[in-house]
Amino acid sequence: MYKVLIVDDHESMCDSIAFALEKKGEFTIVGTRPSAAQVELYCDRLRPDLVFMDVCTQGDVSGIDATRTISALFPEIKIIVMSGFDEITYAPRAKESGAHAFIFKTKSLDYFYEVATGVMEGNSYYPEAKTIPMPMGEAPLTAREMEVLRLLCRHMTNKEIAAHLYISENTVKYHKSNMLGKTGFTKAVDLAFYMISNGWINPKY
Repeated sequence: MYKVLIVDDHESMCDSIAFALEKKGEFTIVGTRPSAAQVELYCDRLRPDLVFMDVCTQGDVSGIDATRTISALFPEIKIIVMSGFDEITYAPRAKESGAHAFIFKTKSLDYFYEVATGVMEGNSYYPEAKTIPMPMGEAPLTAREMEVLRLLCRHMTNKEIAAHLYISENTVKYHKSNMLGKTGFTKAVDLAFYMISNGWINPKY
């Protein structure tokens, strides 16, 4: 029987996942946490085989950052990242952080069970990449351009983005120029506002 830890600040979601997994007898829930803060300590204590990790957890703690920490400390633990937001960067960032699957919470409980069993068998599950609908110009952006854009949405300067990504400020300017050319915007701040206001990027997580 596989041991499962659920990290989500909505009790109803934790209960639903627990019901979906435990009813068939292959999984047992060993703990639930509302926040991803110091979740590695609970992994060390509970030794789960599988962690369901929400992106946005209590206290504004990022589940993606926590996933990266767990993957580094406990590579044997499988991690499924989930979100109720249709944010375009979550799935690729979850994959990069070491997660084995990404699920939108709008999926059925049967799908949650299907992904959980598949992940424990060594499979991975990720949604198809989304195309950003732009009022003008074309997408998609490259992975690096999306990284720059996400940091831009957090109101970071070129210098701060360069330091965060370990690239030069000129490279940041090059990516911003490419993004504007592809999307049709004339100012990076307008592009950032469009992405945030339409829910494509959540700068908090």
